[in-house]
Amino acid sequence: MIINFYTRKQCQLCKDALLLLSLIQEDIPFHINEIDIDESDELTEKYGMMIPVIEMNGEVVQAGVIDPTIIEEQLQKHHN
Repeated sequence: MIINFYTRKQCQLCKDALLLLSLIQEDIPFHINEIDIDESDELTEKYGMMIPVIEMNGEVVQAGVIDPTIIEEQLQKHHN
């Protein structure tokens, strides 16, 4: 499973979300594809005010303040 993690530098919510994802990785195997939205005008326009954004299988699962329970549920659903 690959999670696209849309982020940007100097984003405390993003740092917190990445830490949560790292903790979840200890129980459920997945890869984090970290994408800096500031490197793309299209992504900045699309996600600028929503970050961090977590996407699985092309679907945005969460944005903003990340709830680890929802992420774990989604990973379990896609993992099985």
